[in-house]
Amino acid sequence: MVVANRKQNESKDSFFRKFGRAIMEENLVDEVRKRQYYKKPSLKKKEEEKERMITRSRRRRQATRSYFRKPFRKTI
Repeated sequence: MVVANRKQNESKDSFFRKFGRAIMEENLVDEVRKRQYYKKPSLKKKEEEKERMITRSRRRRQATRSYFRKPFRKTI
């Protein structure tokens, strides 16, 4: 839950900026977009599996890159 208190001498613009930052920190916009339409549980499951596969492939790529990368050598 986002709570933003307005100070006495604070302008409306700065208050709205502060409120917007608080909403972004709480990820409320993303949550509202996710819940805007109903998704069947099977579709949610497929999307989660797809995200897992993407992260696995990224980690695999990074691991192979670091394995074949030449070590740093100091030259004197």
